[in-house]
Parts: sequence; C-alpha cells; structure tokens
Amino acid sequence: MRRREFIAGLGSAAAWPVAARAQQPERMRRIGVLMDGTAVQASFQAELAAFKQGLRQLGWIDGQNLRIEVRWSGPGLTLKRIYAAQLIGLMPEVILVASTAGLTVIREATSTVPVVFVRVSDPVAQGFVADLRQPGGNITGFSAYEFSIGGKFLGLLKEIAPALSRVALMFAADSAFQSKFFSAMEAAAPALRVQVISVPVRSDADIESALAGFSQQPNSGLALPTFGLARLGLVADLAARYRLPSIGTTPFASGGGLMDYGVSGDFVGQFGQAAGYVDRILKGAKPADLPVQAPTRYRLVINLKTAKALGLTVPETLLATADEVIQ
Repeated sequence: MRRREFIAGLGSAAAWPVAARAQQPERMRRIGVLMDGTAVQASFQAELAAFKQGLRQLGWIDGQNLRIEVRWSGPGLTLKRIYAAQLIGLMPEVILVASTAGLTVIREATSTVPVVFVRVSDPVAQGFVADLRQPGGNITGFSAYEFSIGGKFLGLLKEIAPALSRVALMFAADSAFQSKFFSAMEAAAPALRVQVISVPVRSDADIESALAGFSQQPNSGLALPTFGLARLGLVADLAARYRLPSIGTTPFASGGGLMDYGVSGDFVGQFGQAAGYVDRILKGAKPADLPVQAPTRYRLVINLKTAKALGLTVPETLLATADEVIQ
C-alpha cells in the first residue's frame, strides 16, 4: 500500500468513533409526576395534557428523549406517600407535584431531588420555601393563593347573606395547612360578626353528616379553601340541600356552589408554565434560583341559579365586581 493511501486510511478510521457517537440516540431523561385525583377525571387529564404539551413545545417528547412517570394519588395521604416513595426510587431528575398534600409527602421523602409544584397554597407560610424570590433548597413552583384570602371569603359570604353569623371551615382531616387558613379567617371574623368553626372530615359520609348537623342552626354558611377537586361537586350538592351559602376556590361555582374566589382562570395554565421550569432544571438550573410564581389576579364567580335556589338576592354591587356570573 502506498504511504499516502495508508495515512488517508488512518484518518478515516480515526473519524469512526466520532461518527458513531454522533449517531447515538439522545440520553433519555426521567421525570416523576404526582397528580391529585384519579386518571378518569377530565380536569386532571387536561392539566397533565397541558404539562406534556408545554414540554413538547420545548423539545421534550415522552418516549423519545423523556420518560414521564405519572402516579394518580386520589384524596388522602396514604397513596401519596406510597407513590412518592415509588417516584423517588426511580431516580428522576425532576418531580412535578400537583397539590399541597402531595408536596408535603414529597418533601418528607427527599431534600435533594428537584421539585416543581403547582396549585400549592402560600408556600412560604407553610415552610416549603424560604422566600418567593429565592426559594432555596430543592423546591420551587407556582402558588395558588395566600391564606389571607380567608378574610375575603368571609366578606363575600357576609355580603351575599347579611344575616350570616357562623361559618364552617370544612377541610380534609389530614390537611397540612388548615390551621393557617383558619387563623386568617378568625382574624377577619370579629369585624364581620361571624363565628368561624373548624370542621374536619375524612370521608364522604363525614361531609354529609357534618353539613346536616351544622345546618341545624340558622344563619350558617360554608367555606372551602382547597378541599380537593374530586369532592367539590358532592359538597356543592349537599350545601344546596342543607341551604348553606357557600364559597370555595375555582371551580366550585361552576360545579353548583354559590361562589368561588381564587386564581384568575383555572390551573391548566400553571401546568403549562411548570413545563418551562422543568425544562430549565433539565438543562442545569437549580430550583433554589428559580423564583416561586405567585398569582397576580384573583377571580370572583357567582352562581345565580344557586343563589335563587337558596332564596338569596345578590346585591348589584357584588354582581358588578364578579368576573363571571353563572345564570
């Protein structure tokens, strides 16, 4: 073989490993998702779809360069703890958590895996992050509201039902933050001449029993902070049956409740935004440096059909401030 041909052959051989590396598939990344509710609920599926769509727009395709492990935990903490352990055992690079209860169990299970949350209330007050601008630690995300809106809940109920004198704050018995919401409502109660009563429940049967008993006294009402979307329809039906003026967070009014007050729009948008934070973490960003995004606008929805069924006349001044009125 001629010397020139031999040298050329060496050059081609040296290029083989580089070409081989270039043809290797992109490394598969893994993220975990801990959802509330069940997979058959349309609202939760819409939220998950928004998250996946956001990832696709950023170049992350489930099954190609990304593996998304989803767990549906339903109400309560038992399944959440089981699935939190499962997800962490899969060694994901990021975990998306879709509720306050879910974030509580994930935080108990890991302080190192990066976590992005959505639909979590007042993350500073609950100790999930040190500061909204500089979260610190391994957690960041998108908050739902601050506990101070508990005072707004009472004010809205009193405006639509002036004779109101007692309000049940109903919450899941294993709720991680009911005491903070209760404190915010208690602080506003004296000026409105309303007594706030804590009502923890564990099951659907508990809900009906509690509302049936509470409604025995006149001028009673009901407030639901984040009660769990899976049970909002049941609570709305029972509140109507026992003639209790009620208020919750989105989407309580559209499900038959009297009013809801919360983040402008639904939470689908937050899931889309969360995809952006997951993308940044996969590319090397640290949760400690990604500021928590807090809502900038709240939205009031009034269900006039429910108001009429309860015999309530909604003041024109209140209707004028509503973002949506359901006829």
